Amino acid sequence: MGEVKRRSLLAGAAALGGTAAALATPGIAAAATAPAVSGTPDASAAAAARPSGTGLVTLGPHDPRYASLTRRGCNGRFAGKPDHVHVVSTTEQVVTAVQQAVRDGKRIAVRSGGHCFENFVDDPSVTALIDTSPMRAVCYDAARRAFAVQPGALLGEVYRALFLGWGVTIPAGATAEVGVGGHVLGGGYGTLSRRYGLSVDHLYAVEVVVVDRSGTARSVVATRDPKDPHHDLWWAHTGGGGGNFGIVTRYWFRDPHARGDDPARLLPKAPATMLAFAATWNWKDLDERAFTRLVRNHGAWYEHNSGPDSPYHDLFSVFMLNARNSGSIALVGQLDATTPDAERRMHAYVDAVGRGVGARPALDHSVRPWLEAVALVQESEPAAFKVKAGYLRKRYTDRQITALHRHLAGPAGSKDAVPEGVNGSLWLVSYGGQVNSVAPDATAVAQRDSILKAVYMTGWEGEEAAGAKPLAWLRDFYRDVYADTGGVPVPNAVSDGSFINYPDRDLADPKLNTSGVPWHTLYYKDHYPRLQRIKARWDPRDEFRHALSVRPPR
Repeated sequence: MGEVKRRSLLAGAAALGGTAAALATPGIAAAATAPAVSGTPDASAAAAARPSGTGLVTLGPHDPRYASLTRRGCNGRFAGKPDHVHVVSTTEQVVTAVQQAVRDGKRIAVRSGGHCFENFVDDPSVTALIDTSPMRAVCYDAARRAFAVQPGALLGEVYRALFLGWGVTIPAGATAEVGVGGHVLGGGYGTLSRRYGLSVDHLYAVEVVVVDRSGTARSVVATRDPKDPHHDLWWAHTGGGGGNFGIVTRYWFRDPHARGDDPARLLPKAPATMLAFAATWNWKDLDERAFTRLVRNHGAWYEHNSGPDSPYHDLFSVFMLNARNSGSIALVGQLDATTPDAERRMHAYVDAVGRGVGARPALDHSVRPWLEAVALVQESEPAAFKVKAGYLRKRYTDRQITALHRHLAGPAGSKDAVPEGVNGSLWLVSYGGQVNSVAPDATAVAQRDSILKAVYMTGWEGEEAAGAKPLAWLRDFYRDVYADTGGVPVPNAVSDGSFINYPDRDLADPKLNTSGVPWHTLYYKDHYPRLQRIKARWDPRDEFRHALSVRPPR
């Protein structure tokens, strides 16, 4: 695929907090991180992340900074036009900004890293944008025996601060430039999740700015302690998604099984080195039989190797089923290089996926230090894209694999194949392992027995009109894969709904979702009524809302 088209597709992929974007982009200079401060993260931590000047910064359309702040979302399809942008550096400033917006009747949205796939932040109805990007401190809070992270910190900055300061990490996304703020709220998964679980499985507490029924804004700290009167607010932030209940101004992380007060023992240890690999098959060598065998093998391998005790619990991989016009299909991943049999296991895995295909892949691999593998922060150029997603409990059915081939590799000119000038891909991202050792009701993440995440994507250059063909192709592709369940991944033996951090407004469109299963069941399953009750308690005025937000109960 051409470089312009490749860039537009990967710009969307770079927002996938749990994908291989970071694996495929070596050599990028790391951004500077906020200093790691020991002690309680109050004024000192806020000062560490604060830009020049003090106090709340509020600016409007005529300010030279306005364009940069309203166009920093990674999806170039959307650009907001709020009346005001509030640039905040402390919890107190967030309270002030929210209170001002409520008083003036403004529609509120919040941005941290800027990687929302839909226009939840950049919707035309949003008139007060609260930008938390200056809030980037990462520190150890001795009073809570937990690591405090502000929402504007990028994942790469968090990894760097935790590793250099204490040798620890959190299991979060593979894309270093994604912001913590929204990533954690949807569950947060990535390269270490099969080994250590989700980000929210290590979430001890959240500080949230909420608005009560009288319209008064205030900050609340909620913890995972079941006796905490605010415990339900903590639970809602362990997979309930962003933009629903308030604005998180601080996260605290601590392994629920950790004991003592030694910071170096309160979160998982980061691997010293990672074995990164990429196996590539040329589309010219793959007919439909070979493609089918490849996809079957991959799915079957994950069916048998995704238990919490799997010897491959340290494996993270992404199977990039790129459309034929891209030229190749790739299987990229990482293993802990400090294990004595890492290279043998890599070869066994790649061989198992390629067994009986009849075409051998080109295989490259190298050993990289941990920070080089995960903490390389870049600023992706915004580009227009669309993403759709689904969880897999088992491999695709044979009918579904036929549909995959028809849309990704169908003969040129056929009604289903990728149209000329359109690029698209399906990424199958590793899941399971320790993620599936947690009870479904322990957090708001309801999907706790899946083995893979499927991510369908397309991208384009130019105005929204240029996306007509790519969008039509992607929607037809997705609808065909899930044709047996009304065009969407209804929870059943194979599928298990979708991932709220990859939001897709199409799921709420009755023309595209004909299953009779509402969008919120696809994301939250049986958890939705509980989330509604929490919404009613903590955001009774529905100040925090978007196209797929939790609705107050009627």
